Amino acid sequence: MVTTIEDVHADVLACALRRLDGRSLAAASCATAGLRALAADPDTWRALCLAQWPSLAAHPGLLSAIPPRRLFADASPFPRAQLPPTPLLLPDHLLSAVDVSHRGTPLLSRVVSTPGCSTPWFRGAPFRVDAVDCKKPAPITAPFSPAELELSWLVVDPARGRAVNVSSGRAVAVGRHWYTGETLVRFAVVLGGCCFETTVACSEEAAHVSEVSLAVEDADGSALSGEGALRLLAAAMVGERRGGEREREEVRARYHAFVRSKKGRKESRARREAIIDLCCSAASAVVVLAFIASVVLR
Repeated sequence: MVTTIEDVHADVLACALRRLDGRSLAAASCATAGLRALAADPDTWRALCLAQWPSLAAHPGLLSAIPPRRLFADASPFPRAQLPPTPLLLPDHLLSAVDVSHRGTPLLSRVVSTPGCSTPWFRGAPFRVDAVDCKKPAPITAPFSPAELELSWLVVDPARGRAVNVSSGRAVAVGRHWYTGETLVRFAVVLGGCCFETTVACSEEAAHVSEVSLAVEDADGSALSGEGALRLLAAAMVGERRGGEREREEVRARYHAFVRSKKGRKESRARREAIIDLCCSAASAVVVLAFIASVVLR
């Protein structure tokens, strides 16, 4: 007698499916119609989302605004965004679910609300979201190594029920603050030729995180406006996703390529400005000499 997976009691299968991670659960749902029905259980996906992003527990409305399975599908793979030929509707309100962890242990979880995205002030000002106020550092009770920190920054549009993760997961660069001496850990993804970069400023000695902020730079290194960032976020939410360890390395490679390109553009601009300054100085010298000559020869 041949026994198949369909012969196992549904309660046993459901219990086994709850022990899988999101990608394994999605893969199992493609095996049979029965597994697909069991894997579609909203409570299973809700538990997975809460385990992956503990910050969601502090804002239950997020998992009501966007179905847990949709949230996992939107936020787990890395986004790739290009501005579409036709403008997209821009979000009026954003929610950011921010989670900092170390070797799988959650260290910091925050949900940040960004209302008023449709106001002229927000769309004209440089885009920046702060999850930790530098005046109120967040204490960290567990030991950690800054270079091994992991970050997830989910940006959610609750009105349209879509989300995107704008973090590289692992650090793309680690450095020191020139004045405070704190460690600066950077996480970034490049979307549409612009870089969404999150900076985590932390101190192992003081055991706190003093800054977790998200900003966007264009190819010249200038801060992108709120409207420009919203256009990229809207495109990323509905755009292509790619996952896997290989894509994680490609995200890191794209960031370093962006940094090299930005440095090259700055050096080229500096050379052009130096040439213009030299030409202006030469022209001024010619004018002065011509004036002196006209006075002497008069």
